[in-house]
Amino acid sequence: MNNVAYFAIHADDVRRARAFYERVFGWHFRPWGPPDFYLISAGPEGDPGIRGALQQRHEPRGEGGVNAFECTIAVADVEAIAAAVEEAGGEVVLPPTTIPTVGTMVRFRDTEGNVACAMKYIDKP
Repeated sequence: MNNVAYFAIHADDVRRARAFYERVFGWHFRPWGPPDFYLISAGPEGDPGIRGALQQRHEPRGEGGVNAFECTIAVADVEAIAAAVEEAGGEVVLPPTTIPTVGTMVRFRDTEGNVACAMKYIDKP
């Protein structure tokens, strides 16, 4: 728990970004969910590495928009993390939100302006 479990690459041009990461790192992409959303396999089947996604950028870069890899930290209690972020001087920029079949996520900005997420993943049998 409290390990980085996921990263997301936000792209203005998803095709261009996908071609870049395929060419540079040999990553594989599988469509999942909404249009222009791909799950990333960064390693071979036996050693897939950290889970990741490539997705269409939804907010403009800059004020509140993501202009970097967005990391997600696996946590036991999203509500407690949201409260702790604010108590520690950070800011919740997306309140706890449920992503069907995945879990509940909160996006926050730390005291240095970095944006990250915390996710309570759904336990899968």
